[in-house]
Amino acid sequence: MVDTLPNKARKGRGAVSNASGRFEAHQRIAVDDGWLDTGGEDGEDDDLPPLRTHVAIDASRTVIARNRSPDLPFDRSINPYRGCEHGCVYCFARPTHAWLGLSPGLDFETKLFAKPDAPRLLEAELAKPSYKPKVIALGTNTDPYQPIERRMEIMREILKVLWRARHPVGIVTKSNLILRDLDILAPMAEAGLARVMISLTTLRPELARSMEPRAPRPALRVAALRGLAAAGLPTGVLTAPLIPALNDEELEALLEAAAGAGAGNAGYVLLRLPLEIKTLFEEWLETHVPDRRARVLSLVRQTRGGKLYETEWYTRQRGRGVYADMLERRFALACTRLGLKRDVWSLDTTQFRPPGRAAEQLCLL
Repeated sequence: MVDTLPNKARKGRGAVSNASGRFEAHQRIAVDDGWLDTGGEDGEDDDLPPLRTHVAIDASRTVIARNRSPDLPFDRSINPYRGCEHGCVYCFARPTHAWLGLSPGLDFETKLFAKPDAPRLLEAELAKPSYKPKVIALGTNTDPYQPIERRMEIMREILKVLWRARHPVGIVTKSNLILRDLDILAPMAEAGLARVMISLTTLRPELARSMEPRAPRPALRVAALRGLAAAGLPTGVLTAPLIPALNDEELEALLEAAAGAGAGNAGYVLLRLPLEIKTLFEEWLETHVPDRRARVLSLVRQTRGGKLYETEWYTRQRGRGVYADMLERRFALACTRLGLKRDVWSLDTTQFRPPGRAAEQLCLL
């Protein structure tokens, strides 16, 4: 009989394990077969080698994803990438990797899929006679400004298409890389076509480093808010997720930092733990903050009817019960004091001009 190996944190990665996705017929289990080389005189294993990021090409034939969720302020979105190298352990998009036959754990942050055809596909979809413009959301699943965007520039090309078509866009990101695209976003904002939310989870670099290992550190996100606001963009902060007994104590400080940097509105989401994320988050707690594990999970259950997650509309975003009501009240009071409005997504759709339509009409003359 062989012994299973304990999960162990990898440097620069958020998830601790890489269990098979829920649709797989077989499960992967790491075991000690007796050949394990234990380095060092104390008999402890050497640090695990770092995992490299691999990027494959996504062959999707459409790029606009649609939803009918009544608790979301948008009905369409674009994700330039599948998977996210930021490695946020709590990311609610992790279970989507199971649809690809991959793990929502380490695979999600190391095996990425890029959509280099996204700008062309977007232009084709916007040109359809049946298309009706509404705000397109970017960054609602995986971050469009994750590290590989620096060299692939898919997000930048998407913005160029949207600007040419005078199409409104709302962006959520953790990355100060968004400042690279101010030459596109600033004129879009001036025309009432763009707004940005910066996700700010903690002001403590050490917590961010373990919980969101490859996302820009908090100070850079605050600087991004300041840069966006200075360029005239409607800018807000998303304090998400709020995690009981871990970062919820920072709620007011997060909002104050954002308001001081020029944010005009704010939103928040309570920690969500659907599907495989429950196990991944519990493993992370046990590895990084074992002394808080029981308290965090107990409070989460208090906001989810005794469970770790509830899927009902609206409740999934805010939770319920005394603790969830207290967070809601704290958030409302802080926003009132700081002059922050609740998150809004209204932008101008009347300027939309479908790509290629003008050229097609001229061809008829």
